[in-house]
Amino acid sequence: MELTITKENYESLKAGNQPFVIDFWATWCGPCRLVAPIISELAEAYEGKVIVGKCDVEENEDLAAEFGIRNIPTILFFKNGEVVDKLVGAQAKPKLEEKIKALL
Repeated sequence: MELTITKENYESLKAGNQPFVIDFWATWCGPCRLVAPIISELAEAYEGKVIVGKCDVEENEDLAAEFGIRNIPTILFFKNGEVVDKLVGAQAKPKLEEKIKALL
């Protein structure tokens, strides 16, 4: 299951050594709702290898601002605590999976 990411737990993710993915989204966003089931599937498929999480931009404005999130969904891919890739807009599962595999 995907992790709910907030400013508080983001710092521990960043300090950890496991790659992680953050899906920046909002409840009112149609494309975000299209991506949500894919994010859940990928979180299960890569459990223990990559942390897959979701960050609600309305509840975590500071974190969204830190990364300059202007459009949602925006999906950031992290390795060693640094952003290494980014996708903006609704994406197909194979594209997301390709980016996750590149983190391993």
